[in-house]
Amino acid sequence: MNGADALITTLADNGVTACFANPGTSEMQFVSALDREPRMRSILCLFEGVATGAADGYGRIAGKPACTLLHLGPGYANGAANLHNARRAFTPIVNVVGDHATYHRGFDAPLNSDIAALAAPNSLWVKSAECADSVGPLAAEAITASYGTPGGNACLILPADAAWNEASVHGGTATIPAPAAPDAETVAAVAHAVRAAKAPVLLLGSGACREDGIAAAGRLAALGVRVLTDTFTARQARGEGRFRPDKLPYFGEQALKDLDGADLMVLVATERPVAFFAYPDRPSVLVPEHCGLETLCGRAVDAAAALNALADALEAPAAGPVEHYAPPPAPAGKLDAWAIGAAVARHMPEGAIISDDAVTAGLPIFTQTRAARAHDWLSLTGGAIGQGIPLAIGAAVARPDAKVLALTGDGAGMYTVQGLWTIARERLDVVTVVFANHVYRILGIELGRTGAGAAGPAASRLLDIGDPRIDWVAVSQGLGVPAERVDTAEAFDAAFARAMAGKGPRLIEAALG
Repeated sequence: MNGADALITTLADNGVTACFANPGTSEMQFVSALDREPRMRSILCLFEGVATGAADGYGRIAGKPACTLLHLGPGYANGAANLHNARRAFTPIVNVVGDHATYHRGFDAPLNSDIAALAAPNSLWVKSAECADSVGPLAAEAITASYGTPGGNACLILPADAAWNEASVHGGTATIPAPAAPDAETVAAVAHAVRAAKAPVLLLGSGACREDGIAAAGRLAALGVRVLTDTFTARQARGEGRFRPDKLPYFGEQALKDLDGADLMVLVATERPVAFFAYPDRPSVLVPEHCGLETLCGRAVDAAAALNALADALEAPAAGPVEHYAPPPAPAGKLDAWAIGAAVARHMPEGAIISDDAVTAGLPIFTQTRAARAHDWLSLTGGAIGQGIPLAIGAAVARPDAKVLALTGDGAGMYTVQGLWTIARERLDVVTVVFANHVYRILGIELGRTGAGAAGPAASRLLDIGDPRIDWVAVSQGLGVPAERVDTAEAFDAAFARAMAGKGPRLIEAALG
């Protein structure tokens, strides 16, 4: 047994059995050791941002970490954007980053870098295995760290000699921490505040948006308490048989208008809401004046238990209102996000998973699918676009029985388009919908909102991606995924119905412009 064997065995012994990898020379011992550990599924990604996004999607659905295999500091840096999203989703991930042999670092070879410094901003835990016998125990420690609570990125740096040298120590069993129980005094104080309020609002973070948390929040909605979720949540249970909370609007002024009149905001597994960006003469904090603020529980607490405890204290009904399946009429005419949302709601099967990186098209589809069949919605928690396709990869690996739908803008999709190749190679049941409007539409909106003025010729060149136009059908087919382009609502509805009825990779280019 060498250090790489000790690492992979420890990972597999603790249920970490999916590895999204983009290895290099320093990781060859890990690659070789994969042949000796049949429990570990290794999945090649052609770009590190795909590997890290896939690990995020896996963790959100499986509820346990996958590992990534990244090549030195530049490899980690290539994957950092989707690790930023994973950090904001509180997803457990174990990142294994290869490094030069310990004795080689001092020579400052071209790929030498400070990996720990690169990993620190996105990581709960960063350590380097300086000898082979430290690899297994540190792997167990990394797994424990990734679970949190709340969960997040753990980064184990693996020098090449620690991987190839003989090891005599296995890692053993990692400790999986449980979320804390709600505090009874806090629950009683919040219940008192809710009773005294005229227009109380609950704001749910990601930890409160799984099926049990949503159901508990529905009990409070039955009392007349308004329930909102954060604008972007890691995984939200939605659709038939589930309570439907409102979503806090993205733009700050719209959020404050929506909250106008609220005199109490209760935070559940989240922080006070703030605007996504600063704008001239607009507030950063999205809590109305004269609105009280209470915290029912933080992210380390079992949010569903806290909500149920609050509901019990307020003598709420045993169950709240739920959605009933009510698909919209068949869309017709112009192809836009509303028509696409109608088709999704009509044809998406029960148990589907949606990975949303659709930017400006996302909200209409989210709205249209409120009464679709039961599904899970994965949002862009950290705002770093390029998540949609990779997240869908990880979700499909975690739940091979589920139909997975990746919604992506054409600009966002090009960040991690390499993921289509992995979808084809692994024969994943993923349908990708690309909203091809050939512009960075959100930036056109933000140009005016920031007071920067109208786009002139030079500015327009940085917002337009239509010259040359990206041929998504050709790109997709070139990467092994069958594809078609549609430009009417009727054609999209028919194409989407076929994609849902079939199995395996497929891409639909929705020609919006």
